[in-house]
Amino acid sequence: MEKMTSKERVLTTFANQEPDRVPINYSANPGIDRRLKDHFGLAANDGDGLMQTLGVDFRSVGAPYSGPQLHEDIPERGVTVDNMGIHRRRVEHETGGYWDYCDFPLREADEETVANWPMPSPDNFDYSDVPGECDRLKQYAINGSGGYGDIINGNGMLRGMEQTLVDLITEDPAGMLLADRRMELQIEKTRRILEVAKGKIDSIWFGEDLGTQIAPIISMDILKKQIRPRYQKYCDLAKAYDVYVMIHTCGSSSWAYEDFIEMGIHVVDTLQPEAANMSPEYLKKQFGGRLAFHGCISTAGPVATGSVEETINYCRHTLDVMKPGGGYCFSPTHALQDNSPTENVVAMYQVAAEYGRY
Repeated sequence: MEKMTSKERVLTTFANQEPDRVPINYSANPGIDRRLKDHFGLAANDGDGLMQTLGVDFRSVGAPYSGPQLHEDIPERGVTVDNMGIHRRRVEHETGGYWDYCDFPLREADEETVANWPMPSPDNFDYSDVPGECDRLKQYAINGSGGYGDIINGNGMLRGMEQTLVDLITEDPAGMLLADRRMELQIEKTRRILEVAKGKIDSIWFGEDLGTQIAPIISMDILKKQIRPRYQKYCDLAKAYDVYVMIHTCGSSSWAYEDFIEMGIHVVDTLQPEAANMSPEYLKKQFGGRLAFHGCISTAGPVATGSVEETINYCRHTLDVMKPGGGYCFSPTHALQDNSPTENVVAMYQVAAEYGRY
């Protein structure tokens, strides 16, 4: 088959057709990202060089924040606070570290407090570089999402996970208002990015964690009543601008995929194969040809815990199942973790480049 550009390769796959090879994507924590750059002799800040080396077909454009600082850090406690008011502190572990969420300042907030909580306006972002970045990256598949959505995790960062789940069950006005304020900002920001890009963006990407490893987090009733209507606005926006929609859903989430198809979602991301009803075989049989897939290479499986040979065999098996007929993008299920041996990750991407050809 004639070699495709990255953009052609991804768009062919999103349309559930066979490209010249499976598209490749990359996401990693800082520790393994730095080790990969060292392995390939790249500078610590050369992210684009690493993606080119790994054969990554995806790129993103966005609008950086240009408004005033809305919340103050708490340096005496080592807490950083972003412009949504989310509190984070650094938690180190033996192979690296994470910025973990803490304090949950809106946990006990009422509706009035949420309504007055300082948040950015869509006017507080700089959209001027989007057209030029689209031109610079025109050979790649470009994502132009202006926000992740994510009612459960996103609200949980401010309300706490327990209160967020209670909000969904009880329809607490404060929690639902917080979800709506956050999503209205992100959807309008996405609209403005799509508008200034003038047809040069290929997809938007959002997410909602819907499952544990063994079961759904929420009921189908809550999905249909609270989650689906809010995300339908993202889907309607994508349809208006003729771009693909990809949704990130961790854990056991295939129970929601029929609804995704009805909503106009084209691609499902993460695909943690160890979770219930998320194996490559199950997904391909149940949804192949109706949804495209992005992910399925577990960050908790052989890539992190096995040998190079086990990693190669694991990645080849996933491709054997998912590749036929098209509709599959090779990607880690989440960010590659710092406990992943460098040689395993290198082998993973070598398999994708070589064995992923049609």
